[in-house]
Amino acid sequence: MPAGYRFLIADDHPLFRGALKQALSGIADVASILEAGDFEAAKAALAGNDELDLILLDLSMPGASGLSGLISMRGIHSSVPMVVVSAHDDAETIRRSLELGASGFISKSASMDEIRAAVDTVLKGGIASPVGVDLGIERDPEISDLIRRLQTLTPQQARVLGMLAEGLLNKQIAYELGVSEATIKAHVSAVLQKLGVDSRTQAVILLTKIGAEMPA
Repeated sequence: MPAGYRFLIADDHPLFRGALKQALSGIADVASILEAGDFEAAKAALAGNDELDLILLDLSMPGASGLSGLISMRGIHSSVPMVVVSAHDDAETIRRSLELGASGFISKSASMDEIRAAVDTVLKGGIASPVGVDLGIERDPEISDLIRRLQTLTPQQARVLGMLAEGLLNKQIAYELGVSEATIKAHVSAVLQKLGVDSRTQAVILLTKIGAEMPA
């Protein structure tokens, strides 16, 4: 295992990527910091790097639809901690991000010290949430039920759901994942069953409800 941490910064604003890079550079033992400016590049970087220690993920990048982007990324490598970085830092968005598998949340208004502290917390196995924000509880029963259902998906099912949301056909998903079309059909059936819907269209509509909170 190479010495030093390996980070991926996924954000479409070069200036903010630079600020995050500067913050991460202040952490001891950094081996490399990769950057991605859109969702496709972020997914490719994650899929091609098994040794990443942490991902900083903007939910409003081109190609990502809010929290559904987090679900897709978690499906690619569920073991890599992901910290959501967003200007939408209301308690609802923070809570839903953490419930859907993020290891932390950093507001885009956070200081360098706050960014480093959050990253340090996650690298040590903790959960980083902005100080002084009461996360409360989910008040929308439909969203609450949806989050519970999404939490039951396996990483591969989450990845397939993300690809359905991108409009890919079974054949295309099978090609991307290097498996048979029959395997993808089985995954799609399992996803529909877990989400309690009858069609892929309904599944995608459900998923947009969780992503609709975040304008791109």
